[in-house]
Amino acid sequence: MKTLLLTTLGTLVILGGFTLLRETSGRAQHSGPRSAQEAMAMETREHESYSGSGYDLTPLDRKRIEALAENLTDDERRIMLDQGTEPSFCGGLLSNKGTGAYTCRLCGLPLFKSEAKFESGTGWPSFYEPFDPAHIRSLRDQSGGMVRTEIQCARCRSHLGHVFDDGPKPTGLRYCLNSAALKFYAEGAELPPESRPLQIETAYFAGGCFWGIEDLFQKVPGVIEAVSGYQGGKLPDPDYRQVCSGSSGHAESVRLSYDPNQVTYRQLLEWFFKFHDPTQLNRQGPDVGTQYRSAIFAADKGQLAEAKAYIEGLQGSQRLGGRKIVTVVEQVGPFYEAEEYHQDYHAKHGGSCALPQ
Repeated sequence: MKTLLLTTLGTLVILGGFTLLRETSGRAQHSGPRSAQEAMAMETREHESYSGSGYDLTPLDRKRIEALAENLTDDERRIMLDQGTEPSFCGGLLSNKGTGAYTCRLCGLPLFKSEAKFESGTGWPSFYEPFDPAHIRSLRDQSGGMVRTEIQCARCRSHLGHVFDDGPKPTGLRYCLNSAALKFYAEGAELPPESRPLQIETAYFAGGCFWGIEDLFQKVPGVIEAVSGYQGGKLPDPDYRQVCSGSSGHAESVRLSYDPNQVTYRQLLEWFFKFHDPTQLNRQGPDVGTQYRSAIFAADKGQLAEAKAYIEGLQGSQRLGGRKIVTVVEQVGPFYEAEEYHQDYHAKHGGSCALPQ
C-alpha cells in the first residue's frame, strides 16, 4: 500500500489563481464521440490549455477576438460571431476536393482534415470527424424551435455549424460546416504560426510514488501532460508487481510533455526538488524500495548537463543542512507506461496531492 509523504526543502510559492482544468481523466483523448450527445459532452474540454495534438487552446479574450474579426467580411462576421448560417449549396468550400487542412477562419486553429470530408447531399461541407476532438466545442442549441448540437472553435468560440448522428462510419457523425467559417490550406502549403502545433519537449523524473509526482507536475503551468510509468530497469515492459518486487530494477517515474515557452527545463528541475526529498536513499517517506528512488532521466545531453549542474549548485546551498543529495542522473532509456489504473490516480479517486508549503 502506497503512502505519500511530501517533504519540502524550502518555501514553495503557490502561483496565485492558477488552475489547469482538464478532462476527468486528465489525459488527452484522441477518439471521437459516437453520438451527438457524446459530442455535446466534449464541452468539458473547453477549459483545457492544450490539445493532445499539441495546440494551445487557451480561450482568446474579447479584445483579441475583436482584433481578429476586423479581417472578416460582413457575411463571415454574421455567421461566425452571430451564429448565422450561409445558404445551402452556396459555400465556396462545398465542392472543394483538394488534399489539406481546414482551419478556423478567425483564429487559425486546425479543425478538419480533407480525408474526413464527404458528400452529404445537404448543401454544406460535411466531415465525419475533427482534426482533434479537443479543437471542437459542442453545446446544446434550441434556437429555431429545434434541439441541435452546435459546434464552435474551441479556441475563439466562433460558430462553425452543427453536428448530427447521421454520418458515415467509422464515427456515424456528420459535422455540418459553414464554408465562411473555414479556411483551406492545401497539402504542402506553409501554415501560419497560429495554425501550427507547439514545439513540445519531454522530461522524465522519479521521486517516490508516481501518483504524487504526476499529480503535482500536472499543476505546473506549461506542463501539458504527465504520464506515470516505469524506467531505469532491466526487464522489458514490466508490470506493477515486478516493479514492486524490485526484480525489474525500475523506478516509478513520470514522463512530462511541456511547452518550453511556458516553463523551462531549469524550472522543472526546481519544482522537482521541491516536490520530494532528494536526500532519502531508495525511499520517500514510508515508501521504501529501489522503485521509489530519486532519479532524473535526461532526454538529451543538454538536459543531462543542466541536471548535474543544478544538483551541484543545490548541494552547496544551505537548503540541505549538510545532507547529501542521492538523486541519480542518467541518460534516458525505455519508458514503459504504467497500467491505466495508475494514470491520474488522484483525479480518478477524488483526491489530490497538495503542493508542499
